[in-house]
Amino acid sequence: MAVALVAMTSCNDWLTEDTPGTNKRGDYFVSTETAIEVVNAAYMPLMWEYGTKSTFYSEWFIGDIVSDDALKGGGSLSDMADAYDMENFKTNVDNSLLRGFYEAQWQGIQRANLAIESIEPLEVGLDAQFTEAMKARLLAETHFLRAYYYFRLVRVFGGMPLNDRVVDSSNKINHERASQLETYDFIIGDLLAAQEALPLKSRYADTDMGRITQGTAQAMLLKAYLYKAGFQKQQGENPSESYAQAVQWGEKVVASNQYSLCPVYFDNFTLAGENGQESVFEIQYIEDPRSDYGEGEGFSRGTFTLIMQRTRSTYWGETGWGFDHPTQNLYDEYEPTDPRRDVTILDFSEHMTNPAEEIYLGNHYLNLKYAQMTDNNGQPYHLTHHSRGPLNYRLIRYSDVLLMLAEAYCEKGDVASAKPLLNQVRARVGLTPFPYTATIGGKSVTYSESQDGMRSAIRHERRVELAMEGHRWFDLLRWGNAAEVMAAYIATETDEARQHYAGFVTGKHELMPIPSQQIDLGAGPQNPGY
Repeated sequence: MAVALVAMTSCNDWLTEDTPGTNKRGDYFVSTETAIEVVNAAYMPLMWEYGTKSTFYSEWFIGDIVSDDALKGGGSLSDMADAYDMENFKTNVDNSLLRGFYEAQWQGIQRANLAIESIEPLEVGLDAQFTEAMKARLLAETHFLRAYYYFRLVRVFGGMPLNDRVVDSSNKINHERASQLETYDFIIGDLLAAQEALPLKSRYADTDMGRITQGTAQAMLLKAYLYKAGFQKQQGENPSESYAQAVQWGEKVVASNQYSLCPVYFDNFTLAGENGQESVFEIQYIEDPRSDYGEGEGFSRGTFTLIMQRTRSTYWGETGWGFDHPTQNLYDEYEPTDPRRDVTILDFSEHMTNPAEEIYLGNHYLNLKYAQMTDNNGQPYHLTHHSRGPLNYRLIRYSDVLLMLAEAYCEKGDVASAKPLLNQVRARVGLTPFPYTATIGGKSVTYSESQDGMRSAIRHERRVELAMEGHRWFDLLRWGNAAEVMAAYIATETDEARQHYAGFVTGKHELMPIPSQQIDLGAGPQNPGY
């Protein structure tokens, strides 16, 4: 009987053997180079702005245009109709911009999961490069990236299904949506795991410029805890510990001495200023001559933001598509002597060549920060193709860190510690230190030396310091004042703009709808009101 069993086992070995010609994942990961390549692939969806859904989905379409900082723009109301719906609170579940954005972030999560799952089992000493430090760094980078993709999703759509492994079959995917706060806890867990093993910015070689640093992860911990605290407060939970954690991580970034404010504010938005002293985290772009349409997400290593935000006027010889118009309300938020206004907002009313396409709902302003109007020896940068904008997109600047840390101190009731941080940002552009009185929106406004005064001053400063960088809408949501601010803003808009505005509905418009295609695949429930 024993002999028969052995014979039977031997005869059936072929049933469990691999099909000839089949490659296993482990067959590929045999060197440090392949480990680095899979991590590099996890960075790529950060760059994506256009793809297979035949629409553009840069994050600023949400962060700027849905807020009081910007109007859609473009050549007409129907130009990027999905963005028109979003800015006027008419968004539906079939919005292709939101679908492209949603799916790009999940691609990033899946790629990060693949990197983590593939690198974890690799043995140190695989080759000369694959040291304990290298393995830990690569895993840390991918934990950060997964956290960041989830961060992008949660602040647009709310709580997400939490998947921490590769989904390579239908029975491995978790469709159940976690709560908003549970998703922030997941993000924070990844960031905590990441920050320990990441190098300081100064430790990276120039060839690795743009990789996630320890300061990047610590700045994101500051940010994630601030967001969590804001939503805890709105949901009736005590945010004290989250504010304390935000202070802890913000202090670490400052104490690292890796960052400082650029003496000239606009240097942050030039090619020469890329990855500079104020840069904590930015998306890396290059002018890739191979870029072209038709190859899905990731076909271009350049950015569309330049061509999309540049004026449609032919006056300067380099035309664009005219999206992301700064509002008059934002223009009026600047103090009269604030130099940031005129290097952020372009008033091109005297240089229009086709007003019918260049004025949008009565608005003729454009964003200068990413239009590269002076990056060609003082002239507009020449694009060889509109998919090849080379300017990096700044996701976290040191001024943002200083203002977030000041906010965390303020919410803890420590106005004295918040004051020098706020004043660093104001001093860089020659403005009066806090407390102060200034003319804002044609009115005299006093920011008194109190918690309420400091809170108002920080919120004002965030708006003008970070204007047109995709932050504003998300700040309003975490502060819980979006309905109030948007109602006040629309009252100041042109008659043309007001007639299109559907109005902010509390309990609905704090979140965008989950794309219907994802609901059909089981990614529900849908957000309230859609």
